[in-house]
Amino acid sequence: MMELKPEELGAVANRLRKAQGQIGGILRMIEQGRDCTDIVTQLVAVNHAMDRAGFAMIAASLKQCLSEPGGADSEDAQNLEKLFLSLA
Repeated sequence: MMELKPEELGAVANRLRKAQGQIGGILRMIEQGRDCTDIVTQLVAVNHAMDRAGFAMIAASLKQCLSEPGGADSEDAQNLEKLFLSLA
């Protein structure tokens, strides 16, 4: 599998930091005995943020494959497809 360039992962890292903050907030909500609906709403938001981070990583991989001479081989393409489908 091809390695992504660190500069391609800046947006992904930002998404993950945001999700990390949301998880901390969810833990505080649980400790404070907050309403179940509020907690589940935040869990859904974190789940969405994590999905978006995964899709962003796959999109960066695809973009890199298309821009490099020779691109990805068939095994790389199959691995990217599996990763993409695992997020769906």
